[in-house]
Amino acid sequence: MTQRIITEYLAIDLDKEIWVCRRCHRELGNARENYKFGLLFRDRDPAEIHSSGLQQPRFYPDPQWCRVVEMFCPGCATMIEVEYLPPGHPITHDLEIDIDALKAATHGAR
Repeated sequence: MTQRIITEYLAIDLDKEIWVCRRCHRELGNARENYKFGLLFRDRDPAEIHSSGLQQPRFYPDPQWCRVVEMFCPGCATMIEVEYLPPGHPITHDLEIDIDALKAATHGAR
């Protein structure tokens, strides 16, 4: 198995062309697609996350304008990503790896 580390918790298995959790080695989906769709999602209230423990003032994004989405590995529950998005906005596709070039570089280095 040829794996390349992409982020702290994500790797790509180049032989299978799949995303892999680096913590539990669970396969998370096709590496040519958005890795986030292989994760579990949890919507959070910005007020809950940004609570300072103080009574007033509390500063946090307005939940009518911002939602917080936490994303976890379904195998080990490691939090892999967090996004602050406007309500209704789709999950972003922030990593698009040129797998063919990565394979060529990896196999050429052997």
